[in-house]
Amino acid sequence: LVDQVLDVVRREAEGCDCLQGFQITHSLGGGTGAGMGTLLISKIREEFPDRMMATFSVMPSPKVSDTVVEPYNATLSVHQLVENSDETFCIDNEALYDICMRTLKLSNPSYGDLNHLVSAVMSGVTTCLRFPGQLNSDLRKLAVNMVPFPRLHFFMV
Repeated sequence: LVDQVLDVVRREAEGCDCLQGFQITHSLGGGTGAGMGTLLISKIREEFPDRMMATFSVMPSPKVSDTVVEPYNATLSVHQLVENSDETFCIDNEALYDICMRTLKLSNPSYGDLNHLVSAVMSGVTTCLRFPGQLNSDLRKLAVNMVPFPRLHFFMV
């Protein structure tokens, strides 16, 4: 499956005029987002070492899910993000639920509600990439202005 996904990524990259980098959205609690997601990130990094890698990573919370292995999946995945990501925007799963319940007054938020919040965060973070401006006009400039040291590239959003 990894090779098939990498073939698709290669084809899309070949069709780009000016490939800045990659943005990946995944969860760190489950096996697919944590294991497969970080494996894809490391493979993409191997194939495109000079391109930026930005991830939007949903962090697990014991209040939201009682799956025993979520902390282990997250711990193992964070190491891969330290090594292979240039910018990691950490999204707290518990905070998403709190925003839905307290701010939006939703008694039982659906995955659609949570995904809408995540998409709003992603839209806000990438506004400087999509609209003309002087500051943070591409992924690399965004990282230069926000990352103090290469391994300290985790942002809470």
